[in-house]
Amino acid sequence: MNAAFGRLLIALIEATHGWSQAARTRLANVLGDLAWWLVLPRRQVALTNLRACFPHWSEARRRQVARACFRNMARALLDHAVLARAPREVLSCYVRVEGVEHLRAQDNRPLLLIAPHFVGLNAGGVRTAMEVSGVSIYARLRNEALDAWMRAIRGRFNAPLLIPREGFELRAAVRAMQQGRAFYYLPDQDYGARHSIFVPFFGVPAATIPMVARLAKLTGARVVMTVTEMTAEGYVLHIQPPWPDFPSGSIEADTARVNREIERWVARMPQQYLWLHKRFKTRPPGAAPLYRS
Repeated sequence: MNAAFGRLLIALIEATHGWSQAARTRLANVLGDLAWWLVLPRRQVALTNLRACFPHWSEARRRQVARACFRNMARALLDHAVLARAPREVLSCYVRVEGVEHLRAQDNRPLLLIAPHFVGLNAGGVRTAMEVSGVSIYARLRNEALDAWMRAIRGRFNAPLLIPREGFELRAAVRAMQQGRAFYYLPDQDYGARHSIFVPFFGVPAATIPMVARLAKLTGARVVMTVTEMTAEGYVLHIQPPWPDFPSGSIEADTARVNREIERWVARMPQQYLWLHKRFKTRPPGAAPLYRS
């Protein structure tokens, strides 16, 4: 996808800025359904994940949730028109915050925000940056135009520090946290076996980087779960109270706790979780692969 195509896609998304949310959602449903039928490999990934995590569900329910996920992903993409152009006062209402006191409390410093991969992830990141100075790991997009656009959206408020994932060094995040920045960390992707441990995610061994436990131990950070929920009108950023008794001293137990907390939110709104990602690509030694390729 070249830069010209990226600029065209950005223009089409931003053209919906003045639309009502209902109109943007209707378009997203059409686009999501098209993707459901046309992007077969990602449909298979989503269904494979749901079969592994919810073996007790019927296949009809799994397909319903997976298809809704495609629709919600399309809506989240179109909603970037609001994230890119809406003024602060509009965004404050568009992305409401529950539990903002946990974000603002100076006693909660250093602060580590766990942000799982729900469809409202970027909306929550922008809204968090409106409240506090933050730091996060940034994965560069291959398309230069889209990459610049996404970085501009994430950098609209309070000049957050975006650390490239390529060549990431833990010291950079630690230094930023010690300077008072809140670390907006995404804990639930498979980055391979090298730096990961296997802990359950809905009963399936999942390669998970134990970053949360290590950072909490190294910096003394308070750990707070943040989940952004998509609603009919916009989004709600849920900020939970800091976890007590964390870290516990066991990397494995603490990393398993992170996954259990994510499970709790997935069970609440499964159609908004990023099932299109190959969460179980890395398998324990001797285990059969879950995905076709």
